[in-house]
Amino acid sequence: MTPNQVTLARVAAAFAAVALFTAGEDVLAADLAAVVLTVAAIALDGVDGYLARTRGLATPLGAQLDILGDRVVENLFFTCFAVAGLISLWVPVVFFVRGALTDFLRGLAARAGRTGFAANSMLETWWGKSLVASRASRGAYAALKCVCFCYLGLMLPLRHPAGVVSDATFGLWFAALLREPVAYWLLSAGQILTGATVAFCVLRAIPVIWEGRRYLAAEKAAPKPLAAAATR
Repeated sequence: MTPNQVTLARVAAAFAAVALFTAGEDVLAADLAAVVLTVAAIALDGVDGYLARTRGLATPLGAQLDILGDRVVENLFFTCFAVAGLISLWVPVVFFVRGALTDFLRGLAARAGRTGFAANSMLETWWGKSLVASRASRGAYAALKCVCFCYLGLMLPLRHPAGVVSDATFGLWFAALLREPVAYWLLSAGQILTGATVAFCVLRAIPVIWEGRRYLAAEKAAPKPLAAAATR
């Protein structure tokens, strides 16, 4: 498979996982299959990059597709869980805004010939590379998202009318505690896990925003062809 095909495969796996989580909430086999597909969707994120590097198939288009795949997977899962009432609607909003901002700055850097995570990356500071481009950071972030998605997916029956707690949506945790303490703590653990994922997401965006500001400044300072032509 080519790296781009792997990217498409992981996006397809994410859609299938969400479909199984939501359609088979009371079916153990469906939940287990959804967990496997979720793990595959996250794990394949490293496979496409590995294939691109080892086979010499890395291209600017492939890099952009890889980032697009990340955004689709993240927003797909978090939007699903927000609609289900497991997490706040602000979670997918934060991921969407963060992704749009960092991708915009990466686009400006790409116009200056700075792409990817290697020597030609837009990140030049040691702390920026450590937070964003290092294997430890990328691996920890991927693992955190994987655990978060799988956990929240398995918690979906607890907010279902036929489940343990019918009103355990965001903001009504006290009612859940009074009725089902175990369900309350399980759902609260999902909130903590989601909060940690959001915090890590925002933390990894800081270096991109900080180092991307110079490309934004350069874009503002660049001559405007249309304006120049109008003054001639």
